[in-house]
Amino acid sequence: QVQLVESGGGSVQAGGSLRLSCAASGLRFRPYHVGWFRQAPEKDREFVAALSRSGGTPRYAESVRGRFTISRDNAKNMVYLEMRNLKPEDTAIYYCATTNTVWTALRGGPDDYDYWGQGTQVTVSS
Repeated sequence: QVQLVESGGGSVQAGGSLRLSCAASGLRFRPYHVGWFRQAPEKDREFVAALSRSGGTPRYAESVRGRFTISRDNAKNMVYLEMRNLKPEDTAIYYCATTNTVWTALRGGPDDYDYWGQGTQVTVSS
């Protein structure tokens, strides 16, 4: 049974930092592209960042580019999202996910992704 578990969320003040982690059981991250999404109350789930299975050039939502960094450690079977200079609008539940969709065909939406974690709450206060 595949299970993704996010951790590292919490409450911070604007300008602060958090590092989210995603651990997998029943699945090895190595063959998959990985992504982070977030969902704020009463909003659709939105793309945050993605990293290919080869660890090449990542993709970021414009709203987080330059502040967030996605990374992966295949040896530890972990995926990370380093978040700096957090803003109140970053407040959301953050999810990690995996996909086998061809990297160049990814449209950036959640429908491209297969396995999901349960999410971790990030709250940024002003």
